[in-house]
Amino acid sequence: MVLLALFGISLFGQIAAGRAVLDRERIEHGQPPLDWGEYFRHGQFLSATFENWESEFLQMGLYVLLTVWLRQHGSAESRKVEERNDGTEEEGGREIEPGPTPGPVRRGGAWAALYANSLSIALLSLFALAFAGHVYGSWRQQVEQAQREAQPVPSLSEHLGSAQLWFESFQNWQSEFLAVLTLVVLSIWLRQAHSPQSKPVRAPHAQTGAG
Repeated sequence: MVLLALFGISLFGQIAAGRAVLDRERIEHGQPPLDWGEYFRHGQFLSATFENWESEFLQMGLYVLLTVWLRQHGSAESRKVEERNDGTEEEGGREIEPGPTPGPVRRGGAWAALYANSLSIALLSLFALAFAGHVYGSWRQQVEQAQREAQPVPSLSEHLGSAQLWFESFQNWQSEFLAVLTLVVLSIWLRQAHSPQSKPVRAPHAQTGAG
């Protein structure tokens, strides 16, 4: 609930500030300001919102997948180097508690395989949807700018290959990958009491792999 509240506050701040910026630009060009409904359909809002979401879903999806196969010695974000990924019951070093097995696993076959990879599939699917929303919103924004400046209007396919779109995407992607890299590396040596993302504060470096 706390994260949902923080998300809502941040999104409202983005919307309020973004609409104010856009309205100022429109007034400077002799255009009327937008009402709330019009702003939610505007390219600026769609592009900015989905651009951020796409990088988050890409980061989380790749992080989930990469931690299946890769290890970082001593990092609290990594499984132990000596752990095998052989499909045993102790997945990732965690023993499975007694209880009913999820339905897809009991069915077996394709259902079990899909369920076994459902987290990464969901995250990467959300990334694809957010990227599509970003492309569309960014294109709408470029169309409006071209019309205002009496320039040729780019098609959606032309915008998909434009440097502007990929500049917007890569600047967000690299920051997300840097954030994960920082957490993985710093958790080798640093601690945060009571955080599940950290190794125990009293654990010696020799035990945790940092020494």
